[in-house]
Amino acid sequence: MRLRTPHALLATAAALAAAVVAPQPAAAAAVPAPGPYYVQSATTGLNAADNGGAVEQHRPRGNEDRQQWQLKPSGSSYLLENTVAPGSCLGRSGDQAATVACASADAGWEIDPIGADRYTLRAPGTTRHLTLAPKPPGATYPARLAVGGSGDLAAWYLTPVNPVTGPMPPQDRRTLDQVTFLTTHNAYANGVDGGFAPPFVNLVPNQTRGIERQLADGVRGFMLDVHQTPDGAILCHNSCTLVSRPVALWVDLQRMVDFLKAHPDQFVTVFLEDYVDPAVLRAELARVSGLSDVLYRPDLTGVRQNGWPTMTELAAAGDRLLIFTDHSRSADQAAGLTRDSFGVMYQREWTVENYWSMGSGLGTSDLSCYSRWYGADTNIPLTRTEPGFRPLFVMNHFRDVPLTGTAGTDNTKLADRAQRFCRPAARKKPNFLAVDHYDRGNPASAVTTLNSYTYP
Repeated sequence: MRLRTPHALLATAAALAAAVVAPQPAAAAAVPAPGPYYVQSATTGLNAADNGGAVEQHRPRGNEDRQQWQLKPSGSSYLLENTVAPGSCLGRSGDQAATVACASADAGWEIDPIGADRYTLRAPGTTRHLTLAPKPPGATYPARLAVGGSGDLAAWYLTPVNPVTGPMPPQDRRTLDQVTFLTTHNAYANGVDGGFAPPFVNLVPNQTRGIERQLADGVRGFMLDVHQTPDGAILCHNSCTLVSRPVALWVDLQRMVDFLKAHPDQFVTVFLEDYVDPAVLRAELARVSGLSDVLYRPDLTGVRQNGWPTMTELAAAGDRLLIFTDHSRSADQAAGLTRDSFGVMYQREWTVENYWSMGSGLGTSDLSCYSRWYGADTNIPLTRTEPGFRPLFVMNHFRDVPLTGTAGTDNTKLADRAQRFCRPAARKKPNFLAVDHYDRGNPASAVTTLNSYTYP
């Protein structure tokens, strides 16, 4: 909240004139302080990077490919000097962005705040802005950045490399979007509760402990693949054909509801990779005893207007199980029954999520952090936000094949990736850290670290 200085009732004309011009210094102060930043597109969430003299938008990955820029005042304008190439600045070459000598007339930018922590970078004394090139039909935005007109494509975040963080609020004042939860990828694929995949695929489980043990160990987010069979909604990986002893969705949900009834201060989130008709899913949920007592409906409680409630408020209201589907609302509308009508939220409306794979089961991992929902037909950047509402951030941290040893090694890198790569990529802390083999590499320690501070 902005503090206002009271004015004397009988102000002089000179004082009134001063009050009129007072906002001008405030506007200048809105430019971030000098320091290292990512120049991040507000449209795609991707970062400006130096690529051999060309400035391109790249997937956020720390400074592994020259994505960090030192903001410096230069007279009445500003320079953005590459942090690994002193003397080389983000500038202009004709109608394209390029790295140029910092002493060049093409290196300076006027930085104009445009609200919501966004800025334009404008060539001094002109109307030419750093911008994305227009998107061709059926394609993503071109990598090479351009110099052109204003508008949405010319909106940028200046995301600090070393942000100022704050202390975590007391337990009774923490909001849902301030908290991080340990989450298991393919939680049902554990080989303990039942079968989860056809022969051979079932030899490589994502987890090695059952749902009840996961709950007891502190897991609070569960990713489940649900497929439609003659027996209803069944948890299987890729296909339920030839799966022995498969587990029904309602069985695992019942385990979670029973846990919540026994632990009234806890909160659980379920993410459905959803391949069933909405009517089948509704019938499956109806089998879960006590589900309505704990099911959380953010769509009915003003979250989009007022932000997420505190964990204490959720517990007091009994709102302690949040269920998401990756299914599309448009497909359900065509079918005549939307999932949110019976309490299952559409994930793309309430969350952002990074791309799910760090690579194959062996070899070097890809730690870059970019939206799972960025492509020719969709664009939901990790940085998406709305007035009064901040989507929850699901951070995936696993590979194509869940090899136990590799997952254990990757999990030791979870806290570092979350803070150096994914937090600046999304401009928010991850709320769900999703891993394979959660019992290896101590990913719970990363959750503890993230729950020790807030990100502005």
